[in-house]
Amino acid sequence: MENRRSEREKMTMGEPFFTNDPQLMDDKKNARILCSRFNNSPEDEVLRHKLLKELLGQCGEKIAVKPPFHCDYGYNIFVGDDFFMNFDCVFLDAAPIRIGKHCMIGPKTCIYAIGHPLEAEARRKKVGIPKPVTIGDDVWIGGGVTILPGVSIGNNTVIAASSVVTKSFPDHVLIAGSPARIIKKLQ
Repeated sequence: MENRRSEREKMTMGEPFFTNDPQLMDDKKNARILCSRFNNSPEDEVLRHKLLKELLGQCGEKIAVKPPFHCDYGYNIFVGDDFFMNFDCVFLDAAPIRIGKHCMIGPKTCIYAIGHPLEAEARRKKVGIPKPVTIGDDVWIGGGVTILPGVSIGNNTVIAASSVVTKSFPDHVLIAGSPARIIKKLQ
């Protein structure tokens, strides 16, 4: 007898999945509730850290996230120690979004770990294609940056404001533009 995987299992294994699956819709609802509690919380670092630990898959120490923050699931977001994220960021975390230590993210940054098929029929069926995003240690992401699915950013890389990151980049570079490209090497 065939052991059929759930849509959540497919999603977490990086396989195409149906985004409108009832279990995943419940997971998204839970994330929206937790995000709402976080976004409407008082200026209390202890409370906010507790809420983030409940929402995220991993939440390091000494982190600061400025509300509002929105995500699809939360449990696929892994954040290292000494992390700062400014206002109004959106993470679509069908696949893991991993952020290293000592990172800063500017306001209105969007990180997408999901894509959709080019074929209209598959899109009408609500198929999602999860692709992880990995961000190294000591990365600074300027405001208004968009990072697309499947991208890896190396350690000590700086992404200039308003850049659209469509491919992976190595350690120690400044990238900018739409699409982003290497502007110069950093030490």
